[in-house]
Parts: sequence; C-alpha cells; structure tokens
Amino acid sequence: MIQVTNLFKKYGKSTQALKDVNFHIEPGEFVSIVGQSGSGKSTLIKIIIAEEKADKGQVVVGGWDITRIKEREIPTLRRQLGVIFQDYKLLSKKTVFENVAFAMQACGFKQKDITKTVHQMLALVGLKDKENRYPHQLSGGEQQRVAIARSLVHKPKLLVADEPTGNLDSINTREIIDLLKKINNLGTTIVLVTHNKDVVNGLKSRVITLDNGVLISDQSQGRYLL
Repeated sequence: MIQVTNLFKKYGKSTQALKDVNFHIEPGEFVSIVGQSGSGKSTLIKIIIAEEKADKGQVVVGGWDITRIKEREIPTLRRQLGVIFQDYKLLSKKTVFENVAFAMQACGFKQKDITKTVHQMLALVGLKDKENRYPHQLSGGEQQRVAIARSLVHKPKLLVADEPTGNLDSINTREIIDLLKKINNLGTTIVLVTHNKDVVNGLKSRVITLDNGVLISDQSQGRYLL
C-alpha cells in the first residue's frame, strides 16, 4: 500500500526534516506514526498525500509514484485517499449531509448515487439521525465523525488520520479510535499520526517512531517510546 524508500526532505539550508526514511505498509494494516514535535511526522504525511515533494528518494502509494506525480494527476490521487485532520475542516454553512455530499458533488456524481453513499457513510459513523444539523450543533467528536464520513465517500483503500483526536476529550478520543478500528476491520489501511501515548499503547498495533527526521523504531506491536 505504501512503500517509502531512502526518503529525504530539507527546508532551507539547515533544517533536515526527513533523513533516509525507509518503511513498507501492507494493505489492511493499522499503523501509528509517532514522534515529538519537529520529528518529521507532518512532513512525511504531506509527502504521502502529495502536498509536498521529497528532495530525494521514492514514495509509492497504491501504485502511484508520489515522487514523480504530475500536478494534473494529484486530484485523481486524492480521490483514492481519505484524509482527516485535527481541525475537522467542515463547511459551517452546510449541514452534515451537505458536508459529506460536497466531495462527490465536486466530482460530478449523480444525485441518487450521492444520496445513497452519504446515507451509508453517515450510518457507518453513527450520525444517520443528525444529517440535517450544522457543525456548530455538534460536539467535537461528532464533527470528527462527519469528517471521517466525508473522507470515505470515494471508498478509499487508505485513510490517513493526522492527529484526529488532538482536540477531543478522552471519551470522544476512544470513540474515534474505535471507529477507525472498525473501518480498518472493513479492509481500509489506516495510517494514524498522533502524539497521544494512551491511544498508541492501547491499539497494540504497529508503531513507527520518528525522531529528528530519522526512523528510530518500527515495532509490529509497539508502544510509544518517546
């Protein structure tokens, strides 16, 4: 699913964000990427989703060579990836249904297909009864569920979750992680970027640890080391 080989990324003349990073993620895995602030986690994710380009090395995601991808191909790639962030990125003047539907509308799907898929995704994340509410009427955990539903409308094989519980309390954090595990059990590869030790240690799944841009540990059933 993801093959990272000899990856380097530098900002300016002195900031080496990633230094010779190598790893392979198989389809269907649930992998946590951890590290302290400035470790290179965010840079790695930005390269994987083609927001930034590597200086050297290769990143292959689902058959796409991200290091050689053309600008015009990036929208097609993004539709094959699901990405969620800490701040939800919902449209405040659109309802839950409209927020989830928007990604499909932008791609020209027929309304009957949009309606069917949105209802399926909202049922999956437990928000079928709140499709007519607006983001400000939801809790933080519910808003993140909407973001997850939106990320799944194209049925991606890979879901990248960048600090998805960073703004949530412990109860909502547990619910979001349980939802990600459910999605993973349905066959979607999950890459979770987090600094939450309790989350990582509770998952008992693979953990990749970065420190100052270097991959220092790759544990098949790992713990948060730093």
